Amino acid sequence: MKALDNLLQEWRYRVVSPHIPAGARILDVGSYDGSLFRRFRDRSVRGVGIDMDVMRSIDLPLGVELMEGKFPDSLPGGDSFDVVTALAVIEHVPDGGLTEWVDACADQLNIRGWLIITVPSPLVDRILGVLLFLRLADGMALEGHHGFDPRQVPMIFGRRFSLVKHRRFQLGLNHLFVFRKT
Repeated sequence: MKALDNLLQEWRYRVVSPHIPAGARILDVGSYDGSLFRRFRDRSVRGVGIDMDVMRSIDLPLGVELMEGKFPDSLPGGDSFDVVTALAVIEHVPDGGLTEWVDACADQLNIRGWLIITVPSPLVDRILGVLLFLRLADGMALEGHHGFDPRQVPMIFGRRFSLVKHRRFQLGLNHLFVFRKT
């Protein structure tokens, strides 16, 4: 990842930080290399990271497992989590897969668990295209974006979750959604 990718990732982590409780068992969808778990190591978080392109890391905290596969298809049954995170992920989920995705998030959470999502504005696709062309960014995949509109998030997730917080960040180009399982 380039410096800009790292900066944007760290910015996302700072925005979600108030919503990650100490000792939480987390399911991180789109985990890649488990960096979320390393970032919150001081909070003794543990859990599972899942990604279609897992990058194995030797520096994972105890109690963290990375799984290669597609959410929700590749998850073993029986696990439950305090928090599900999907940071810069749902814009990659095809429209037809979102209903299954919402149900899977709810099914993986403990009663009254938290779902934390970040979603970029559609304008970000154009900006990232320029940054990729100029080789200033390389850790972000645009091919899976499909013009997802963040304004849809409360409606899509609202049938299984209550929206607790929505705010824009990264100069208004990104959205944070924090939901509570109902």
